[in-house]
Amino acid sequence: MNKRTRLVILIAVLAICFVFLWPSISWYGRTPKEVQQLALGSTENIKTYAENKAAEDVRAIKDIAKNDSTSVLDAEYAWLNKEAAKKYKSYGEKAPSNMTVADVLGAYDSELEFMNVISAKYRDEILKAKKYYDNSVKLGLDLSGGMNVIVKADLDAAYEAQGDAVTETDFATYKKEAMENVIENLTSRIDRFGLTSPVIRQQGEDRIYIEIPGAAQADAINTLIMGKGILNFRLSDMDATNSFKEYYAKNPASTFNAAGELMDPSIIPEDCEVFGVYTKDEYGLDERYDWLVVKKDIALEGSHIQSAEVRNDPYTGQLQVAFNLDAEGTTIFGEFTGAHVGDFLAIVSDNKVKSNARIQDAINTGSVSLTGSFSQDEANNIKKVLQSAWLDVPLSVESQQVIGASLGDTAIKQGIFAIILGLSLILVFMLIFYKASGINAVVAQILNLYIMFSVLSAFNLTLTLSSIAGMILTIGMAVDANVLIFERIKEELRQGKSRPAAISMGFDNAFWAIMDSNITTFIAAIFLSQLGSGSIQGFAVSLSIGVVSSVFTALFVSRLIFDFDTDVLHAKKVSIGWGIKQ
Repeated sequence: MNKRTRLVILIAVLAICFVFLWPSISWYGRTPKEVQQLALGSTENIKTYAENKAAEDVRAIKDIAKNDSTSVLDAEYAWLNKEAAKKYKSYGEKAPSNMTVADVLGAYDSELEFMNVISAKYRDEILKAKKYYDNSVKLGLDLSGGMNVIVKADLDAAYEAQGDAVTETDFATYKKEAMENVIENLTSRIDRFGLTSPVIRQQGEDRIYIEIPGAAQADAINTLIMGKGILNFRLSDMDATNSFKEYYAKNPASTFNAAGELMDPSIIPEDCEVFGVYTKDEYGLDERYDWLVVKKDIALEGSHIQSAEVRNDPYTGQLQVAFNLDAEGTTIFGEFTGAHVGDFLAIVSDNKVKSNARIQDAINTGSVSLTGSFSQDEANNIKKVLQSAWLDVPLSVESQQVIGASLGDTAIKQGIFAIILGLSLILVFMLIFYKASGINAVVAQILNLYIMFSVLSAFNLTLTLSSIAGMILTIGMAVDANVLIFERIKEELRQGKSRPAAISMGFDNAFWAIMDSNITTFIAAIFLSQLGSGSIQGFAVSLSIGVVSSVFTALFVSRLIFDFDTDVLHAKKVSIGWGIKQ
């Protein structure tokens, strides 16, 4: 491979690494702390925050217009002038040259449309930061602080509580559905609590591992884990819903306060409540897309549900969600549906509307079918909501560990200090022992770390204390490769070889010695990463990445630097140690 090709490859590698590393740079170096906290929340929390901030801004702008409609917007809202100009252009009109507050408000057909523009700006800013986080290097609990919990689900007790509702042959299916339901409920509860990016996954057959980065109150988390979701059926008031939506469209900024409460309760009937209608977003979390006014009185408690399934309608072939009620629930539901044929019935879970369907006929059999133009995901989501009422699995906290954020900050500082100290000591040693050639080794080490962090960022891996230990070990191993090369070059120089010949022979003779030692280390690291867990796995992953990058920098980058000195700077001698005559 000629030198020009090697240079092109190196530049390409560094450019690709920068692309991979950019999300991490943007997240940790360019994103304000307050935006980070918002971005780590759920999409529902982000949407709520954006709407609340937009409502505040709309009220502030309306107050400005009320006091003086000919005034111009402050610098804080100046971006709205451009948005209003685009709106005028879409109408085929020319925007006013000196945009006033009245002109900005007049560009939009409704207050809701104006508020949505502002809300979108807040939301897009936070979602952009969230995307940076999703594609960046994550900090483990030992660096970021936080809490991990292992929860045990008592599947046997839950199975026994079902009695004859579940046969013994269905036990395996029951356990699978019960665990899926527990994880679904825990995800919903913890996310609704406003925690940051929780990791919730099944461990083994009956345990759930929960990892919550950042500051978290142990008592509050335990309450969430042990708490039970509330599922019930309520009659929907569609007339009140339509009136509410009409009011909200005209007054979006003054409908709800920051706590999500109605600022004017009289806009809906006294015997009603307004809830959001939710679906699952791309992250599998609840996201509100509409509003529904429902009666406060509960038509049927979810505890009467005995089973739920997704099936195809035998006549139309459309997906439907079917569930069965116990004897008491059958009587209650039969009487209620008989009295409200043609009305709409909502399924409410944790004060969120998950479904709203019309009552076609009186249902007296206890077997209920929800029909509609459901997609497979929508049908499965409704089934999971219904299951939360009858798959009642006792949970217990088996182990819990809390790591303070201050300890995480200390660990990060210590890790950075160790890396900088290691590089500095290597720099001093290599410069003293190998003179100017030591600079090659240090440059290779810096690029080695750069490539390692880029790979971590590319695969969204988690950085822990053990990962940092693997990096520090890699620095030492990479220097060992440079030492082998330098000693080989010195041997060739002692034999009277010229600079180009000594460098070429030195790299060639050291090649297999370096490859042998690094291949064996790489094999060991791969086995550790597959068979180990926790801190061992983190150490092994960073070590395996470091082995590959250190071989590249030692054999490829260092050689290119030597060749650059030879061909571009026209160096005749090699500054590589004491007592070397050239």
